[in-house]
Amino acid sequence: MSRVPLIPESAPFTAEQRAWLNGFLAGLISRGENQSVPLPPTAEIAKRSLLIAFGSQSGNAESLAKRLAREAASRGFTARAAGLDSLQPSDLIREQNVLLITSTWGEGDMPDNAISFWDNINQNGSSPKLDGVKYSVLALGDKNYGETFCLAGKKIDARLAELGATRVTERVDCDVEFDELAKTWSSTALSALETGKEISVTVVAAVPPAKEIEEKGYSKKNPFPAPLIANIALNASGSSKDTRHIAFSLAGSGLNYEVGDALGVYVKNCPEVVDAIISAHSLDPQAEAALPDGGTAFLRDALISNYEVRHLHGITPNQLLNTADFVTSLRKLQPRLYSIASSIKAHPEEVHLCVGAVRYDVHGVQHKGVASTFLADRLALSETTGIFFHVAKHFRLPADLSKPVIMVGPGTGIAPFRAFLEEREATGATGKNWLFFGDQRRTTDFLYHDQIIEWVQKGLLTRLDTAFSRDQEEKIYVQTRMLTAAAEMWQWLEEGAHFYVCGDAKRMAKDVDAALHEIIQTAGGRSAEEASAYVADMKKNKRYQRDVY
Repeated sequence: MSRVPLIPESAPFTAEQRAWLNGFLAGLISRGENQSVPLPPTAEIAKRSLLIAFGSQSGNAESLAKRLAREAASRGFTARAAGLDSLQPSDLIREQNVLLITSTWGEGDMPDNAISFWDNINQNGSSPKLDGVKYSVLALGDKNYGETFCLAGKKIDARLAELGATRVTERVDCDVEFDELAKTWSSTALSALETGKEISVTVVAAVPPAKEIEEKGYSKKNPFPAPLIANIALNASGSSKDTRHIAFSLAGSGLNYEVGDALGVYVKNCPEVVDAIISAHSLDPQAEAALPDGGTAFLRDALISNYEVRHLHGITPNQLLNTADFVTSLRKLQPRLYSIASSIKAHPEEVHLCVGAVRYDVHGVQHKGVASTFLADRLALSETTGIFFHVAKHFRLPADLSKPVIMVGPGTGIAPFRAFLEEREATGATGKNWLFFGDQRRTTDFLYHDQIIEWVQKGLLTRLDTAFSRDQEEKIYVQTRMLTAAAEMWQWLEEGAHFYVCGDAKRMAKDVDAALHEIIQTAGGRSAEEASAYVADMKKNKRYQRDVY
């Protein structure tokens, strides 16, 4: 007659832990003892399962999720981090404990890897109820986007509650400076999960508190002072644009990067703009001002190097502000991320950018893009500024060098595709390459013209389609060229081509996405629903990747 286990197989223990407990408890019961069980100090049992899901476009949410998984493991959880594109609602039900981190993309959109998950939980009547699931959401965003700030996280948080899941702690919405808020949220959420789940046997292992992994070498917190080695105008005379090829030296840094990554650049505000703001508010440029990370500096120096002032230039002066109140109202000046425009295999110890200088007038007041004009106008050759690399795992060339690649990058969106093509050339990739490039006029705005034409002549670029919108009466854009080439594009997609888009998120990326769906319907003979499923499958298999802003 077999003995019925005292600890069921469904309990959160390993087979060895369950066997030990069954034997130990059986011995106590056979002796008629009824007392607390002193478990061995080395037994790490009764670990709670924890799913840390992330929706990430540029990599921040993914990095936070993986860091949180390490912290949770140190606190006794069996934790795993997973992209939302790999999850179904049923995964949340199975895991029970869920912490979700997501960014917001464009004008309140879901990041690419969260779209399919959102569709699955947002379909009324088809999504399963999530009763019993305990969760919390960390939303990443940028307050400059106003009403759409952290909208993706807000939507997911509300929908999970509608489906019956229980918040263990309230959602936290983070601006671009998110580290401290993220730490507070994660600590609170883990504590809530620890105390909120009842289990019959609990073992608290002696675990040291979670520690930050020390970053070695250069990083965002310790940027490399990179000398500027090139600042070359890419537009010809007569263009209405000012696009620059910017290059930094990496010599002596030990830094490396992959094509598809972004470069973080520490920038400074224009001194003329800062002087105008100080004058408008009748402030003393030599007044002592607190710095965001501690310490003090003269007000003028602090505004140039440490605070965001772009929204203050031209506003109605407020004579009542004192220096302390004025500085308190400002946000910390953030580094800017740029798509890398080079392959380190083609340019050892260098990193290149393609930057469009932003300058415009509003009611007679000249405005300047902080970072773009810093790079174009104010950083002199051989001078240094802090840089770091931002890994973008969501934007990678196929590992299989024989796979075809389709790239759509108008304007400065050409940046990562110049890097892709340099990489494909350096690695001897045999897959076909197709580039869609557009701008205003062929004669003045064909960025990297000579290099691109040389790639066509060599055969590296199998096909090049250009769209110069102002060279004819009717506006022609990259999506126009895509539709014209629908039959061949469908053939490439069916051959397993990877499809990439870089550039403006608000209009271009949406128009290109609509054109892709239309091509699948018309050339592929699919219904609208089948086309959406085809695109979703491309995203899931990393064959449709976007670097949009």
